[in-house]
Amino acid sequence: MAALRLAFRLPLLMLVLSVTALVALLFLLAEGVTRRRYDRTRLAQLCFVCCYRCLGLRIRQTGPTPRSPALLVSNHISWSDIPVLGGLTQTRFLSKAEVARWPLVGWLARQAGTLFIRRGGGEAAQRRNDIRETLEAGQSVLIFPEGTTSAGLTVLPFFPRLIGAATAAGAPIVPVSIAYVREDDPCHVAPFIGDDEFTHHLIRMLAAPAPEVRVTWHQPVAPLPGESARDLSNRVREVIVEGLRRSHQEAGVRGAPAATSSSVASRAEMISRSK
Repeated sequence: MAALRLAFRLPLLMLVLSVTALVALLFLLAEGVTRRRYDRTRLAQLCFVCCYRCLGLRIRQTGPTPRSPALLVSNHISWSDIPVLGGLTQTRFLSKAEVARWPLVGWLARQAGTLFIRRGGGEAAQRRNDIRETLEAGQSVLIFPEGTTSAGLTVLPFFPRLIGAATAAGAPIVPVSIAYVREDDPCHVAPFIGDDEFTHHLIRMLAAPAPEVRVTWHQPVAPLPGESARDLSNRVREVIVEGLRRSHQEAGVRGAPAATSSSVASRAEMISRSK
């Protein structure tokens, strides 16, 4: 069955990416002729929907998707978080710089307006300004403040600096919880962690039975008077942690983790096991 799934899904995904690349090239040609920039958010959302359907992912979402520009803050399990969340709402993403170098996918990400950040590159202040400007221009931005992926059992501590962009722009902060489950257990194929390579992980995802992806859109979290970015990010994280716990519990995950702050290992220990 794995070979059949791969033989069916992979050509479909390649077709979707090829058509999307062709349309993106047409956008570039039109911009060159008219000397104006065209919004690609609808094209990006359609591409994301087609991609997660090619992967066979079954989406179940709870809560209303944001209707106005917002800073969306999510836990991070896999590269597939991006087509899932990008297919459910129109948003730009902040992604690690390595994605920009992925074959075809990186070019498409740039065309979709993705912002990129180098981990440890001292770019947080500039990216925070970029996020603020994007929010002020009327577009949502989705960030993964863990700064890396996890196995999906809990939520790593957040890097808080980027969350301040929402406060500066006067935009709401909307926490988002995402969980992958299959057969009453957290999906062990979906997490993109360790030294895994994108192409190898993609093949495994295409060949594996489809997991259910549970997405929870939480109510906006407002900053308190005088609250630091660190304290605000901790409050946002606790909302996401609770959403992850509920997703596992409602899916019937046996021994669903409490996923509280006290259950999280130190960042150094977690990053040593995560990508």
